[in-house]
Amino acid sequence: MSLLSAAHFCVRFGETEVLHDISLKVDPGEIVTIVGPNGSGKSTLLRALLGIVPVAAGEVARKPGLRIGYVPQRLQIDRSLPMTARRFLSLPQRHRPEAVMAALRRVGVPEAADRMLTALSGGQLQRVLLARALLTEPEILVLDEPTQGLDQPGEAGFYRLIEEARKETGAAVLMVSHDLHVVMAASDRVICLNGHICCEGTPHVVSNAPEYRALFGLGTHGALALYQHVHDHDHTHDHGHDHSHEPHHHHPHPAKAESDA
Repeated sequence: MSLLSAAHFCVRFGETEVLHDISLKVDPGEIVTIVGPNGSGKSTLLRALLGIVPVAAGEVARKPGLRIGYVPQRLQIDRSLPMTARRFLSLPQRHRPEAVMAALRRVGVPEAADRMLTALSGGQLQRVLLARALLTEPEILVLDEPTQGLDQPGEAGFYRLIEEARKETGAAVLMVSHDLHVVMAASDRVICLNGHICCEGTPHVVSNAPEYRALFGLGTHGALALYQHVHDHDHTHDHGHDHSHEPHHHHPHPAKAESDA
């Protein structure tokens, strides 16, 4: 049974349709990464799947009793609020002190326990947020651009933590990321989003899709530069593609192209 699934859902903010005809699923143990340009609806997609944002049409289903560990894109901290990392991790449900310390050790920041959240670096705070997510013993980790604002060593270290957590717990990972080189190395399946699902499949399939290349082009040192998305493509590029050599058989489910109008 899929942990999360969605069928033809749309999200509207007022009169504006932000997401259109989204169908996807996340199965146990897999890493699924969502990529797309700024304003493409990536964070909204995660929030709709979690039930934070209502859908205007279609449906979203979560496995009954699904345990979700959520790491938001950024945490707004009231600087007048004196709260240590240890106290933060014990809310909203009381976790045993030894479980809190074990979680902080697991993510490599035990020294943060008695420091104020406002005194932590960006990388330390993201690790504390990951510790909080892991305390729920999640079946799925949902991460919204978790390394935004971190330097390259910080990013690499954080992605290693996610992979270690996945191996230790068997949790699935659903992640929005702008680090495309990491996405292509670490994901079982990639979803390319720009208001609708442009293309989906294994990293190999997606990186060779014309829709993906319309959005992203190779830049310097293997980084990928963002290009304006133009809906002048069809979604029939990968019919007949031989997936037999690929380690995960998640066949792409291309969606119909929509007008930008």
